[in-house]
Amino acid sequence: MKRSHIIQAVMIVLFSLGSLGIVGGSFFLRKAFSNSSEPEIITDTTRYQEIRNQLWYDFEDVKHFPNQIPTDAKDIRMAYSPGFLQGGSFFQIRLKHSPEKIKKLLSQYRNNAKYQYRGGDTNDHINQPNGVPTTFFYTNDSSEGTFTNEYEILVLNATDRGKPGFKWNHGDSYGVAINSSASEIIYWAEQW
Repeated sequence: MKRSHIIQAVMIVLFSLGSLGIVGGSFFLRKAFSNSSEPEIITDTTRYQEIRNQLWYDFEDVKHFPNQIPTDAKDIRMAYSPGFLQGGSFFQIRLKHSPEKIKKLLSQYRNNAKYQYRGGDTNDHINQPNGVPTTFFYTNDSSEGTFTNEYEILVLNATDRGKPGFKWNHGDSYGVAINSSASEIIYWAEQW
């Protein structure tokens, strides 16, 4: 009698582990063969404060962002990607303000910028002499990821966290992009 109870217990344990393996394996197979290997980009502006204050990995990168979306801002666009596997993360918010406010912000950020570029994107900027990675235009109305020449990209900081021989393999950068003629500012932060 004792032996049959032990065999039954062993069989139950084996069947349970097998079932667990099938369920777990199907989850990982579904993930592996999923059409989307990219993380979802969050554009819901109601999540702005949550992303800025809780989800972004280093507050230093986003301290230049407004504490909250200004009530006088118009045409608000936001893009946040938390990163996935070895992919980097980014956070951008695009706001339209009065020309006077944009002029004031441009003066403020020009004085604090370590690097300045006119138009382009991160690939253009890093390939310039003494260039640093910046950002793509994630909050653009079209799928074009490059800033037009009307945008002044002001890099407030860029930190190379790569290993010797792999410059900029890892790092972060943050700043603003300002289009005075359109009266808009884009606050951005990137981490990779």
